[in-house]
Order: sequence, then structure tokens, then C-alpha cells
Amino acid sequence: MAGKPPQNDPVQDAPQVAEPKHAAAGLPAVGHSLRMAQQQMGMKRTALTLLRVNQKDGFDCPGCAWPEPEHRHTAEFCENGAKAVAEEATLRRVTPDFFAAHPVADLATRSGYWLGQQGRLTHPMYLAEGADRYEAVPWERAFDIIAEELTGLASPDEALFYTSGRTSNEAAFLYQLFAREFGTNNLPDCSNMCHESSGSALNETIGIGKGSVLLDDLYQADLIIVAGQNPGTNHPRMLSALEKAKSNGARIITVNPLPEAGMERFKNPQTPRGMFKGAALTDLFLQIRIGGDQALFRLLNKLVLETEGAVDEAFVGEHTHGYEEFAEAARAADWDETLTATGLERAQIDEALGMVLASERTIVCWAMGLTQHKHSVPTIREVVNFLLLRGNIGRPGAGVCPVRGHSNVQGDRTMGIFERPAPAFLDALEKEFGFAPPRGHGYDVVRAIRAMRDDKAKVFFAMGGNFVSASPDTEVTEAAMRRARLTVHVSTKLNRSHAVTGARALILPTLGRTERDLQGGGEQFVTVEDSMGMVHASRGRLEPAGGHLLSEPAIVCRLARRVLGEGSRTPWEEFEKDYATVRDRIARVVSGFDDFNARVADPAGFALPHAPRDERRFPTATGKANFTAAPVEYPKLPEGRLLLQTLRSHDQYNTTIYGLDDRYRGIRNGRRVVMVNPEDARELGLADGSYTDLVSEWRDGVERRAAGFRVVHYPTARGCAAAYYPETNVLVPLDATADTSNTPASKSVVVRLEQSTTN
Repeated sequence: MAGKPPQNDPVQDAPQVAEPKHAAAGLPAVGHSLRMAQQQMGMKRTALTLLRVNQKDGFDCPGCAWPEPEHRHTAEFCENGAKAVAEEATLRRVTPDFFAAHPVADLATRSGYWLGQQGRLTHPMYLAEGADRYEAVPWERAFDIIAEELTGLASPDEALFYTSGRTSNEAAFLYQLFAREFGTNNLPDCSNMCHESSGSALNETIGIGKGSVLLDDLYQADLIIVAGQNPGTNHPRMLSALEKAKSNGARIITVNPLPEAGMERFKNPQTPRGMFKGAALTDLFLQIRIGGDQALFRLLNKLVLETEGAVDEAFVGEHTHGYEEFAEAARAADWDETLTATGLERAQIDEALGMVLASERTIVCWAMGLTQHKHSVPTIREVVNFLLLRGNIGRPGAGVCPVRGHSNVQGDRTMGIFERPAPAFLDALEKEFGFAPPRGHGYDVVRAIRAMRDDKAKVFFAMGGNFVSASPDTEVTEAAMRRARLTVHVSTKLNRSHAVTGARALILPTLGRTERDLQGGGEQFVTVEDSMGMVHASRGRLEPAGGHLLSEPAIVCRLARRVLGEGSRTPWEEFEKDYATVRDRIARVVSGFDDFNARVADPAGFALPHAPRDERRFPTATGKANFTAAPVEYPKLPEGRLLLQTLRSHDQYNTTIYGLDDRYRGIRNGRRVVMVNPEDARELGLADGSYTDLVSEWRDGVERRAAGFRVVHYPTARGCAAAYYPETNVLVPLDATADTSNTPASKSVVVRLEQSTTN
């Protein structure tokens, strides 16, 4: 039997701390998965649901974007995938009676964990101007309210249409189509806060903002470098791929400020030997100082250049541009500066170089540890330089592998969710639908927050996600949201954003990935694109959580009909009835989706074309892969300060908090902890178990404080600290962003630690 939701927020004022683990998964992961699933779904529903996750005739996990192998296990999911599914397929319900008992002011005092644990939303809910709590309204009334606000704007650019990475290809395409027919490119999305830096760097250097490897390439690699990433928590199924690569002879270098259990040893629960003994994954751990990655790859490039015969001169000569300028900059790399920037020893870098030179096929994987710094884009460009030097793009077992976080975040961008769309995409949209889409750039996430703050945007519409908790500078973000005329959230569950509202607010409940989607044209399926550009179908099987839910495509289509009216030539009603008609239009607008409906009928899906990978053709401005030569940057700390990175706990997916433990790091029953190197802590007079306030320092002089964090002596890199988000997003200044990509610099926040003002 499923458990009931907590009535009160759990007390988190005394986190328990033990030694970190040195292996991930195994029996504890299986037990934890089943326990959490049973609490949310009960035993029978748990079995029926989990056995359909990531299966060819099932539904795509609503968690991460890691691809599925051709041959699936019966249990093709990880611990955190099981948690994500359990949270969505829960038997708990948030009905209108719940909102009657809980004013918005009460919801605003609750933790994200408590809000999420209450269950699935069942009815459209409306917060009228001046009201203190949400009330149920019919769908038509909800659409009328939105239409009233949108059509009353002085300009379409006063509206913001945000997208979460969970949104399907079909819903995303319809959503951007509606926004552009309405008249704006204000389509900020969660990519702006995570892999925007990857897309910016890769588009410039190789001509496409996506990774260049498929799953089979990992199995064929000689060397895999995993930089700024914690697969054991954030992409656990990646560990299976790394284990297989190791068994095929690959070596692995891990580059990260913290040791992470998953990269030390993986206990694969699919086999008896794996369950109990496991496999060591990392051959060389480079415990790098936060933000030192560009300096590391620049020095490695210098050393490759200095090694006779190490450069793939044929590839460089035929396929690249800018080599001489790059080589001049690389040869100037300084050992002493690199050791300062990275915190590494010379012998460690020499050992890494030996592994690089011994490899004929190298892949570099990365995530937020590389993308959320001021200098993230030049860092990733330097990674590309590193791979180009030895011809490691466009051949089996080699390439770039940015590992995306949410299950269709890459697909949403492919479908046109982007504030700066390519002219060719807009041309195709205009030709297909017969209206002139706007050409001016819209707002990304950071600029959208500024626009609300400055009264330049008045309606905020979110297709999924938890914008308030995901965004930087929490107090600024929340104040900006409260200045809006209307805030709308399409959601499956409660979150913090529902309690931080404009003058009026709506919550629109939607179907989840796990649920059957019946429309006028019969049972529907949707499609998603994984982190490696594979597209496949996703079919929910469970009955919807309530009779008043609408699918995301249906919500968009009905809203478009209400807002755009008879003047729209787009067949919105047809699209709502039959998603195959949406896919037919995608096939004519989006490159690579020819014969979409026929190709997605293959249970394994299909790979989107990727010119650098498939043909060694680079669709850049120069027609070749571009070497770059940016100055080396790295954060410099004032005395007595630490460099803080925000990160997830193991009981967390993005802003969704499944529990209060971080099992692999030895932390239980609390999230307000700050991990500090013991030597740094002693120098700062911070005893293990003491409490401190984190205060960030930024050039605007504004005090940003996160109070009452328990100090945990932890083996972080010297000068570096770590703490969980969203609790520490308050410390990230809105204007502290990556150059070019404008991604919040959440991985390099200068902080001082003061005696706590709270006990």
C-alpha cells in the first residue's frame, strides 16, 4: 500500500554525517528504489510501471536524457529514474480541497520536498487578484483568463513562454509555433541555465550544438575523459556504458573537484558479480580546482604539440581552420600558472598526457561542472581544440559528449524552443504555416527575469519546470515574478513556483509521461530526443491521475485557438486530435525529420543526422572545424574566501527533492550543509558540525546570504566548497553569467563563511 504524504515539513536542523561511500548502485540502490516506489505507488503499481520504463513499447523515463542501448534489460532504469517515475505515478492527489486548506502564504513557507510529496495535481486552479488561495476553475475559464491578459498586452514581447526539458517534441513544436504566431521569440528554456555554454561553443567550432558520439562510440573508445560531471547521481545509467567501455579496454580519467562514488566503483545491479563486487571505473582522478579546466586542457594541448608525431596533421590540414593562431596560444601555456589554476601536481598532468598519447580514440564527456562558469564557452572550445588536434571528431570511438540533464531538453531545442532561432528555421516555419514569424531575438532566462523586474514583461507562462527554484538570485527572481500581471504553470505536481505568483496565477494540470493519452483521433504517443540525438516514441500506459487533466499538446492547441481566434490558419483542432499530423509538419520544418511518422514507428527509433560525426563535414562559417585561441581564465580568490559550487544531492533531480539524504556523500536527514576541505576549514576556524552563514561576494556589493549551514569536513579540492541547490541559488548573482551563453555561473561563486545567525 502506498504511504500518505507528510503533514508537516520534516525538521532539518541536525543533519547526520558519516564517511562518503566509494561505490555506487548495488543492493542499496535496488532497495532504496523499491522503497521509494512502494511509498508512492504501492507494490502492484510499482511492478507494472517500472517494467515499462525505457522499454521500446513503453515510456521514456522523465528523468535524465541518457540513451537506451539497443538490447534492453527487463529493468532498464536506475535508482533516480525509479524515483522520478514514482513521483509522477504516485497515488497521492492534490485536489481543490487541499488548496482550500492551504493559503498561498502557507504554501510559500513549505519546503520544496514537502510540496512535491503531496501528490499529483487534479484540477485547473486559479488565484484571483487579491485572493489568498487558489480555487478550481473550468478549463475554458482558465483559457479565457490567459487570453484576456495576452491580448491586452501592449506588445507580444511582453509575454514570456518558458519551457522545461520534460516537454515532448510534439508539445514543444506546437508551443513555439503558438508563441511565434502570437508574435514573440521570448522562449527561454532550461537549456539557458545548463548546456547553453555547450551549444554556444560547439556551434562555433564544429557547426552543430550537440554531441558527436553515439552509445556504441563509448564502447569503442580507448580513453574517456569525464569532466565536471557526477554520473552516479545525475546520469546513473551512464555507469553501465562506462563499465562496458572498461571491459572493452577503455581507460577513464575523471576530472572533478569532488571525488564521487559512482566514478570510483560501479556495482551493476543487473549481474550477481556486479551487485556485490562491482567494477572500478576511474584509472586517474584529477581533483581539479573549480574552474581550472580550461587551463588543464590548454596545457595538455601544448604538450601534445610538443610531442613528435602526436598531432593528426592530415586531419588538421584537411578539416580545420585557425590552427596556427591556436598553436601559438597553446605553446605559450605556462606550467606554473596551470598548476595554480588547477591545484594539480605536475606528475598527475604528465600521467594524463601519457594516457592521451596512448589513445587512438578519445571521448570527452562533461556536464554542469564545465558549463556554469564565466569562462565556460572558451573552456569547452578548448576541449574541442584538444579533440581536433588528434583527429578525435568524426571517427568511431571518439568525439564530444555533453551529457544533457533532462529527458527531452535537447529535443525541445531541436523543435525550435530558442530565443535566438536560426533564420533558416523561421523561413521554413513561414513557408509551412503562412505567417511571418518575428525575427528579432527574444529573452533567455536571465534576460526574462530582468524584463519582469523592469516591467518589460507582464505575462509568464511555463510549460513544466520550477522556474523560481531553478533560477539564480532567488530573491531577485521571486520579486520579479511577483511584478507580473499573470503567471501560469503547466504542471503535474506542486512546486515553489506555484507559491510565488503574479497578481493573478493559474496552475494547469497535465498528463505525465507514464499516462495514457486519449484524444479524438484515438490513443496518442509522443516522441523525445536523447542526449546523443536518438529520437524515439514514448507511450504512457497508466490511467490519468484525474479526469480533469489535459495533455501538453491539447493545452497548447486549445490556448492557441482561444488567443489567436479565427485569424489563425493553423489547424490547431486537428493537431490536438492526432499528434501524427503534428509530426507531419515537423518533418517539413525541422531538418533531419524526413518521414518522421514512418521512421519513429521503428521501436528503436532513429538517429538524427550529424554532419561532423557522419561525414566529417563541419557546417561552420568557415566550412571547417574551427580551432580557437581564447586567453586562459580561472577564478582568483581573495584571501579567506572559498569558491562554492552548487550541486545536487543523491535524493534529488534538478529542483525535485525526493528525500533528505545524500547517501553517497554520507549525509542524511538534512540539506543545509556546506562541504569544505578539512585544511581550509581549520584555517577558517570552522569545526566539523559547526554552523555557518554563506555570504556571496559580487561586484555589485549586494549581500546575498544563505543562513544556517552545517559545516561538513569533506575531501573537496583545496579552496573549494560545495552545497546543494536550490537552497544556495540565493547566492548566485543574476548578472554573474557565462560570456557568450549568458548561463548563470552557479559553479564558481566566491563566498565568505560567517558565524551563523541561526542555530
